[in-house]
Amino acid sequence: MRRLIRVLIFLAVVWSAYWAIAGYGLRSAITGWFDHQQARGWLADFAQVHTSGYPLHHRTRLDSPALADPATGTAWSADWIEFQSPAIWPGRQVLRFADTPQRLSYFDQTATIQARDLQAELHLRPGVALELERMALSAGPWSVMRDGTESAAAGSLHLMMEQVETPETYAVKINSDAFSPGDDLRALMRSATSLPQAFETLKLDMNVTFDKTWDRSALEERRPQPRLIDLHLAEVQCGELRLLATGALEVDEQGIPVGDVAIKAENWRDMIAMANAAGALPDQAVDPVTRALKLLAGLGGNPNALDLQLNFRDGFVALGPLPLGPAPRLILR
Repeated sequence: MRRLIRVLIFLAVVWSAYWAIAGYGLRSAITGWFDHQQARGWLADFAQVHTSGYPLHHRTRLDSPALADPATGTAWSADWIEFQSPAIWPGRQVLRFADTPQRLSYFDQTATIQARDLQAELHLRPGVALELERMALSAGPWSVMRDGTESAAAGSLHLMMEQVETPETYAVKINSDAFSPGDDLRALMRSATSLPQAFETLKLDMNVTFDKTWDRSALEERRPQPRLIDLHLAEVQCGELRLLATGALEVDEQGIPVGDVAIKAENWRDMIAMANAAGALPDQAVDPVTRALKLLAGLGGNPNALDLQLNFRDGFVALGPLPLGPAPRLILR
């Protein structure tokens, strides 16, 4: 019995020593990363650092962290951020964020983000590059404010990004319930009495191939840029209006997409009402557009469903044969 007790005491001492050394290493790695960014010209600062979680976890909490990259004009700050990992393997990190407002800026534009129970799970491959194997982001009710007005809000958020066959390709899935767009679009939806003020469903399922893997250089140097987007399904439902999209796009070094996206719109007349209320479709064009789309819907056999295709060519986007204008640039800043 005494021998067993001595063995248990010995193991406890060894584990405690390991926990303390590993915790110090994690703490030094995090604070050292901030010091390294300062040496590169960033604003990288925090008020205090705390370590806890003994004996099964390591928790490192930074108070008042602030980051700003002068090269990209991007800045972020929060009241606190906490890193938690199993004591046995620090490559499985859980990042927890404060429920209080966070600020995200891009040059002179600042957004205030507030989310309940916001956390990110990071699965990193062993190695100094810290290559991202899997990331999951979840939150309860959240909102984004800009210039004192609400840009977006929702009842929840679930995002997953996971490596698949090749290291540069990630499966991306997003699901958000009760998504409410900003004031302008909400005012637009109020003008169409058949539409509620929030989207019941907002889903995205796609594979994205980037020009490099996501690792620590994505923060320290530049963001990986999309080169191929395989859209399995995008779904938006707002009242009786339901939009479905699928397709594939290739993206060049300037962020210009080329490819086709098939769109199915159920109860598409609500879409015309939205466009007209927003001023994107003049009153005098409502009847001709309605007749044209009604004809297209009739060709599909269901007058309430519309099958269309967005064509991306030469830097422009067209809805079937109708040109819509320049294609958006798909560049991650």
